[in-house]
Amino acid sequence: MMLDRLAPAIFVVLWSTGWIVAKIAAAHADPLTFLRTRHALAAVVFAGFVLVSKAQWPRTLKQGLHAFLSGILLHGLYLSGLWWAIGQGVPAGLSGVIAGLQPLLTAACAFLLVRERISRIQVAGLALGFAGIAIAVSPQFAGVLQRGLTGLAIPVLINLIAMLSVTLGTLYQKRFLGDGDLRAIATLQYLGAFAVTAPLAYGLETGRFDWTVPAIAAMAWSVLGISMGAVGLLLYLIRRGQVSRAASLIYMMPPLVAIEAAVLFGEALTVPMVIGTVIVVTGVYLVNRKPNA
Repeated sequence: MMLDRLAPAIFVVLWSTGWIVAKIAAAHADPLTFLRTRHALAAVVFAGFVLVSKAQWPRTLKQGLHAFLSGILLHGLYLSGLWWAIGQGVPAGLSGVIAGLQPLLTAACAFLLVRERISRIQVAGLALGFAGIAIAVSPQFAGVLQRGLTGLAIPVLINLIAMLSVTLGTLYQKRFLGDGDLRAIATLQYLGAFAVTAPLAYGLETGRFDWTVPAIAAMAWSVLGISMGAVGLLLYLIRRGQVSRAASLIYMMPPLVAIEAAVLFGEALTVPMVIGTVIVVTGVYLVNRKPNA
């Protein structure tokens, strides 16, 4: 199918814009307040699609709870932890290395928990992808080591927990939500995400959101382009393909975000970033190529 061939590339492009939106939104809203509003709006829009298209809601309470819990893991805890940690000062380079651990952990857990077989070529691709990430962010990471991480122990720990959460969420989605309408599942997932971010936002932030044009534009794209477009494709990829292959696409994010930031914000592209990007692309190709390729 054409969608099967194009979905990974479209997902990577859409998902990568999340970091760009986060940078724009940071000037106009508290991070958890922004996420709380985004999750609520995404749930409403998806629910509207379910009603208009007469899609089938989960037939049992158990399946509905599975969708709700997967949303807590995939969106609620993951994004809340990531955005909060960066807001507390965790450097982007270190956060990128932590994100690079996720596909490796997902592949290992996929073998242990859902018995997904991974070839040696795929293992090599995953390792190569992580090496590419490490090279790409090495200048930032070296600066982190020089400056030290005084006072950032808890934010770094939260960043690691967020990475673990999205790993478990991906596997949970594969194991318990193999059927059912993706629109209905996504609605319940965003309700689960809202159930996490709402109390965190109320308890940790002042609720700042200035409702300027950039803030509204960032929110609109977050809901339509990322929460609906990118996440919808991610759910589709998890259902149609192997979990480790879908997770390997995370490797593409830091290099692509760097390119987008260079175009939109004039940020410099370093030689390690270019070299690392080439290595990352090679690794992702090895993980996702057909067995007979």
